[in-house]
Amino acid sequence: MKRIVFCDFDGTITVDETFVAVLKKFAPEVAGKFLPEMYAQRVTLREGVKKILESIPSSEYGKVLEFTRSQPIRQGFIELLDFLDSQNVPLVVVSGGLRGMVEIVLGEIAPRVTAIHAVDLDTTGAYFQVNSDYEGGTELVAKVQVMAKYPADETIAIGDSLTDLNMGLQASIVFARDRLAYYLDQHQKPYIPWNNFSDIQAYLQQLWKL
Repeated sequence: MKRIVFCDFDGTITVDETFVAVLKKFAPEVAGKFLPEMYAQRVTLREGVKKILESIPSSEYGKVLEFTRSQPIRQGFIELLDFLDSQNVPLVVVSGGLRGMVEIVLGEIAPRVTAIHAVDLDTTGAYFQVNSDYEGGTELVAKVQVMAKYPADETIAIGDSLTDLNMGLQASIVFARDRLAYYLDQHQKPYIPWNNFSDIQAYLQQLWKL
């Protein structure tokens, strides 16, 4: 059986919602306007995140990366990668946030993931310009489009927030915490609650009878 894991980044691999923190810090007024509307699903992620990002001056990009650099990774992630490697199961990072943030936090771990799909920025102009190969529907990074690139018999999604909802609805197995669990409850989609990656590894070992 071919299996693949799709893992969110902000608030999932990182302990905190790093991207939301960046939006609040570097665009407080615009973020204050759009974040509550996105969480209430009155404004799409695609529209809201783009509005916030494109209000940030390009000169701030270095500070954004420095702010991100110290973000801690959630316990058990490297061990989960070791386990998945032993089973020949790829892990793809799918983030609604910025590629630069993902890469700087993962650091030396980055080559161990199969791919990173996230938002790219053009910082050559006065303000950030958003580029996303998977912009579509309500999302700036349409995670179901990314999933379609990696056909598998069993798809496993790991996430924590609204950006992971469509991915979670599509996946065979979903590990959900925080806001994602709330949204999946609304859609009556079953999921496995989790706190750290050790929980996920233990569940998969039992599921796969290892």
